[in-house]
Amino acid sequence: MNILYGVPGEGMGHATRSKVIIDYLLKTHNVLVVSSSKAYQFLDKSFPGKVHEIKGLHFAYKDAEVSKSGTFFLNLKNAPKNAVFNFARYLELHKKFKPDLVISDFESFTFFYAKYFDIPIISIDNMQVMNRCELDIKIPKTEKKNYKLSKAIVKAKLPGCDHYFISSFFDAKIKKKNTTLVPPIIREAVLKAKVSNGKHILMYQTSSTLSDVKEILQQLPDVKFYVYGFGKDETDGNVVFKSFSEDGFVRDLASAWAVISNGGYSLISEAIYLGKPIYSFPVKKQFEQFMNAAYIDKMGYGRYFEGLRADNLKAFLYDLDVYAKNLSTYKQKGNTVLFEKLENKMKELK
Repeated sequence: MNILYGVPGEGMGHATRSKVIIDYLLKTHNVLVVSSSKAYQFLDKSFPGKVHEIKGLHFAYKDAEVSKSGTFFLNLKNAPKNAVFNFARYLELHKKFKPDLVISDFESFTFFYAKYFDIPIISIDNMQVMNRCELDIKIPKTEKKNYKLSKAIVKAKLPGCDHYFISSFFDAKIKKKNTTLVPPIIREAVLKAKVSNGKHILMYQTSSTLSDVKEILQQLPDVKFYVYGFGKDETDGNVVFKSFSEDGFVRDLASAWAVISNGGYSLISEAIYLGKPIYSFPVKKQFEQFMNAAYIDKMGYGRYFEGLRADNLKAFLYDLDVYAKNLSTYKQKGNTVLFEKLENKMKELK
């Protein structure tokens, strides 16, 4: 089967999760991938000759939160030239590659391609949980506007797909047809990682504008922190900044005492799979991150906090054994559930 696979360029989580599925599909299918920005660069190295570049949307950040106006004007500015570039890709793909199926990880180019040429399309992502499932968390007034906006965006993003696979670390009641909930997609390196309980806490910060990280972490001098996301190698007392490498990151994650993260789905899912308690402080004005953090708190896998503070860290560490015990009940058999259900659905749509 010829499969066209779309991956958004914003956020590397989509790329790393999609790589797992693309690796699997390539064993028995012919796959062509389209993506943009850093995700394109990452996937092009992983699958040389099988990845085409497109132009996608980008987020603008200000003071460690998403700037709605900045994001709007950034994408508005680039819209005309991006449209011309992507249209050329449409023509090129239609001429050289005839897909039997399209798979989209919350990516619009492939969705419109599938609809225009009347090709079956499957959605695989974690975002659709907001639209196609009932959330069992308390949504505070401060987040209700963000929830409504996020839900509307998700609902409008990929409407009318033939099927939706939603990867999720929490259970949710499905309220729409053609929807299947599956466990999180876990990278091969994480599946093979040797798990231990080391003496360090791993922190990953997706937006490197949090200037007081070192000052806060040094208020707990007896705890070693490995900090990723700032693109530098530097040690200052108990705080060790590390530039990213997949092997190093996975090794430090698998041997960590606990994890400090925003509300990003990928790291939270991998931490849960490895049994690591999570201190989560979501990026403001991103409801998906709040949702993930709230479920971490609800399930007793860690704590949700609005920011990074020394007192909150001390409170989190005090109950670390409780979180670890709760995490020990989590069970997942790799990615087999998704792969089996995906193959069955592809046969139905063939």
